[in-house]
Amino acid sequence: MKTVLIGVGQAGGKLTRELVEYDERMGFGAVRGAVGVNTAQADLRGLPFETVLVGQDRVKGQGVGGDNELGAEVMQSDCREVLSALDGRVTAGTESIFVVAGLGGGTGSGGAPVLTKELQRIYDVPVYGLGVLPGRNEGAMYQVNAGRSLKTLAPEADSLLLVDNDAFRTAGESVTEGFDSINREIAQRVGLLLASGEATDGVAESVVDSSEIINTLRGGGIAALGYAAADAAPAAEGNINTVMSTARRALLTGSSLPNATDADAALLIVAGEPDAIPRKGVERARRWVEEETGSLQVRGGDFPLSSGRIAVLVLLGGVERSDRLEAFMERAREAQEADEAAGDAPEGGDPAERWANDQLDDLL
Repeated sequence: MKTVLIGVGQAGGKLTRELVEYDERMGFGAVRGAVGVNTAQADLRGLPFETVLVGQDRVKGQGVGGDNELGAEVMQSDCREVLSALDGRVTAGTESIFVVAGLGGGTGSGGAPVLTKELQRIYDVPVYGLGVLPGRNEGAMYQVNAGRSLKTLAPEADSLLLVDNDAFRTAGESVTEGFDSINREIAQRVGLLLASGEATDGVAESVVDSSEIINTLRGGGIAALGYAAADAAPAAEGNINTVMSTARRALLTGSSLPNATDADAALLIVAGEPDAIPRKGVERARRWVEEETGSLQVRGGDFPLSSGRIAVLVLLGGVERSDRLEAFMERAREAQEADEAAGDAPEGGDPAERWANDQLDDLL
């Protein structure tokens, strides 16, 4: 899928950089352009693509300090500058735009929904969100910001692919090491998804192309992406069980949103040497994903890739019923109420009213 990336905020910029570097390193050519957007000048340094500093008249390049309402305001004011940076990048060959953001910070959580809405107004290609949820230990403000951002970003995007930081956190890592590791993990998964059908080292028997991704995400709402890999036998017959077991791990233990298995649609992608991918194994795995997700819209196919391993991606569309997501939203509500009780949050009536969103009554 030929895509243009827009990294909003510090986390969004760093993850976009990882995606760009992974795509270049693998030679896929799926990422056709990238732009970094931030309110903090320092966070734009080192990004290897064009950057846009927004909110200079309000925050003087110092960032919004976690204030996502201010993040939304400055993005609204300076959105034209971001759109100008996209000139020449979003072309007739572009198949999607991804707005990449950490949903806990001020610029990303506030600015991403505003920018996504404007992109939808201008471009005909799907505009997706790639949002990172803060971990439990990242502080109440980040939980509240992410909860608010989910309720505004999900309705604006054609689909919002969520990544839960807690799904990737490893014990003993420092915060910086943890975030860097998570970004690499996400870049590998999303990079492989975008590359499906773009750059192949052979002819797939049942090719996965961009239309399969778009159709899987067509229903909108929240999406999740699972991944797992295993060593492959030289011949396809020896990899039937490998494909099955790897598909199970991808969905059940390797998802970007753990425990999200009930879905409206799904796409199974098996990557590896063409001669090592068993058609029987792919079809069995596809039927298993169909049973596990309860969806009748499960697509499946191959992604020829020069590798001694079998990798499986499982893209799920419409996972709003996830217990993990419900638990996160409850955590965000509790953090909001605690701030209200302590007098730390701005006044504005009943906290429950600020969570209300008629567009998301069926989503959350």
